[in-house]
Amino acid sequence: MDRSIGIEIPETLEEICAPSRAALLVYDLQVGIVSQIVGGDRVSEHVARLVRSARAAGLRIVYSRYYNVPLAWAGVGQLRMAKTWQRVKTASELKQYLMQGSPGIQIVEAVAPHPEDVVLDRVAMSAFEGTPLAFLLRDLGLGTVVMAGIALEVGIEPTARHAADLGFIPVLVEDACGFGNADAARRTLDSLRFSGDSVLTDLASVVGALPSKPEGPPNGS
Repeated sequence: MDRSIGIEIPETLEEICAPSRAALLVYDLQVGIVSQIVGGDRVSEHVARLVRSARAAGLRIVYSRYYNVPLAWAGVGQLRMAKTWQRVKTASELKQYLMQGSPGIQIVEAVAPHPEDVVLDRVAMSAFEGTPLAFLLRDLGLGTVVMAGIALEVGIEPTARHAADLGFIPVLVEDACGFGNADAARRTLDSLRFSGDSVLTDLASVVGALPSKPEGPPNGS
């Protein structure tokens, strides 16, 4: 642990991901999203292992879910993005997906939330935009966000950058992150690695860095 004028600066993965300092963010591992990703089941299995290890270590776990508002409430930004994703020319051709209450919005069973977890719904890409995530982390004194889920090049990258801008340490578990476009995902990782404010690691390293028993009171206490 490095120190400067009374501030502790974590350096090792064990220090950065300590349960007293970190929370796990499971990003958009939803039925309607996992089914669209090549290798989605493998990603779900890796995230499930990460979730089990995080629970055993006493990390708090937060789930982020993306949903679509009714088209009458979709503005310019949402409509333009939806047209791009659905590959249509006009807004009148758009179909409604991931609506609140629909089967597709639900978290996949392999990583289903527990009662002590938090599920935050949003319409933006960053898990911090329009949600109380930053407030919840700061109120608990947590400075690290361990991130896994889907999709790396679409929503996880802006969440990592937003986290860093807010003063948190983003930790991306690369092999527990799915993607829709391999080239775009590689560019994301290269860019985040170059900027230097995110920690890029793998599942085995994070699991190995987490304690086998909680440092303090278990989740929900």
